[in-house]
Amino acid sequence: MLGADGGAPLSAGGARLLVTNEDSGDVTVIDLAREEVVAKIAVGKRPRGIRVSPDGHSVFVALSGSAKSGPNVDESKLPPADRAADGIGVLDTAQWKLVRVLKSGQDPEHFDISRDGKTIFVSNEETGEASSVDVSSGEVTGRVKVGDEPEGVTLRPDGKVVYVTSEVGNQIAAVDIESRKVLATIETAPRPRSVVFTQDGKSAFVACETGGQVTVIDAIKHRRRANIKIDAPGARPMGTALSADGKTVFVSNGRGGSVTLIDVATEKLADTIANVGTRPWGIAVSSDGKKLYTANGPSNDVSVIDLATKSVVKRIAAGQSPWGVALTQ
Repeated sequence: MLGADGGAPLSAGGARLLVTNEDSGDVTVIDLAREEVVAKIAVGKRPRGIRVSPDGHSVFVALSGSAKSGPNVDESKLPPADRAADGIGVLDTAQWKLVRVLKSGQDPEHFDISRDGKTIFVSNEETGEASSVDVSSGEVTGRVKVGDEPEGVTLRPDGKVVYVTSEVGNQIAAVDIESRKVLATIETAPRPRSVVFTQDGKSAFVACETGGQVTVIDAIKHRRRANIKIDAPGARPMGTALSADGKTVFVSNGRGGSVTLIDVATEKLADTIANVGTRPWGIAVSSDGKKLYTANGPSNDVSVIDLATKSVVKRIAAGQSPWGVALTQ
């Protein structure tokens, strides 16, 4: 089977790294055995958040018709939004093409998927809500207020609670999956962007961009336990990922151009990998725990980091403004 761009063939098996490219409106597919691009799939406007379904048969991508902007931008001067472009795109991993677009609520940025694969929980940035989307029908089935400009969405490993970050509110909303109600609001360091849970679900680590910190939360009691200052030049914590053995949290530091390692057991800084790339954001760990991948927006590429040597061993060209990453097996 040829790649969606007519290039290198897509073999039936093997791990893939999937990269959303916000400005070019596509997803880059990288064969990890060869560390080469094998496809680029057009998906729609502003693809950002990306997740693989629990069964591995589908890849979901958040699409948004809102104009791209940043902090302190005068939104009244932006072009009008294309609400018809909002949705959750569905890629079939057998065909490697877009097969459906689900409804999502307004301006979806990130999301997570229930353990049974039936429901998607989406952050709607412009409306300050988290939406529930039924995968089968493709319809929004519920909404809950979670704070202004929600972004990161992550389910606790037991699947009973979802954490949603509020960039403006500097807080996390802990939402009960069954009742769809907010159980608690947890204060974080400024501008929380992403959340990763420990394997046992007892703790959560939250990357807080403008605070230059990672907030640690007791994920059972839903209480902040600590703020860890990221001691790396220019660090703007963005993405988070857990090591394959569950012992380390990796944090991409955005404009700082580095990745910080946090020891889960001690909740202290363990190391920093410098010169990773230009504004690393999305971050993922290989299933064997040997490599780390970051999406570097301004340089339009992905860094491959060898975790044994803690060094970048390859840069792979992606699309325009790579944002999120996800792994298939």
